[in-house]
Amino acid sequence: MKTSLAKASAQGSQHLPHNAPYEGEDRSTASAAQPAPPQRRPRVLLADDHTLVAEACKNLLETEFDVVGIVADGRALLRANAVLKPDVIVTDIAMQSLNGLDAGEQIKFGNPDAKLVYLTMIPDPELAAEAFRRGASAYLLKTSAIPELITAVKEALNGRVYISPQVTKDALSEFLRNHQHDHGSKSLTPRQREVLQLLAEGRSMKEAASVLNLTTRTVAFHKYRIMATLGLNTNSELVQYAIRNFIIPG
Repeated sequence: MKTSLAKASAQGSQHLPHNAPYEGEDRSTASAAQPAPPQRRPRVLLADDHTLVAEACKNLLETEFDVVGIVADGRALLRANAVLKPDVIVTDIAMQSLNGLDAGEQIKFGNPDAKLVYLTMIPDPELAAEAFRRGASAYLLKTSAIPELITAVKEALNGRVYISPQVTKDALSEFLRNHQHDHGSKSLTPRQREVLQLLAEGRSMKEAASVLNLTTRTVAFHKYRIMATLGLNTNSELVQYAIRNFIIPG
């Protein structure tokens, strides 16, 4: 029985060239004395707020890749990416402070070559399509068989797309139908989406201002613009909107 990722929660004679073997020396021995430098292993950064899942992924990936760090939220992911410069980012979507989709989009904006592998519990084809619209290389369910994660990372490194079989058919058809469709949340600026997530998580405007290094007045202005843009009237509607659009988990 296959175990899922969620359950699971390495000089010679003057007549010879400088590198030629001495007379009578075994050429294979001379070659063995100067081994080629080891090939650099791809660097992977993990982002997941579930410690057991993150550690299980780390143990699995370390067999073939260098896992350079583990972070627990989207803001920490942005900071770690800037410092560690990984080749691939394996990230959850539902994370505190800044969700994986918005964090990934910011990373892709600064580095279009970044490879994003989304690892989530949500088999929603619309969410999968949204992830690919924002530059994902892979969309993988945590209920997938363990070897799929290594496969997904390898496919991403090779410039190909990988989707868990459980969502492949629906996700691709959804993506092809709506790849040019502009969802309501996309009309918000990245900063407005950050403010929206923090407020929808229950943070006060003062707390949100502290996280974003803004003034409370600026956060209040962003909230006003968000409500006006989305046609929302109450905080409850704001939270429901954030849930429907996968900005915070339901």
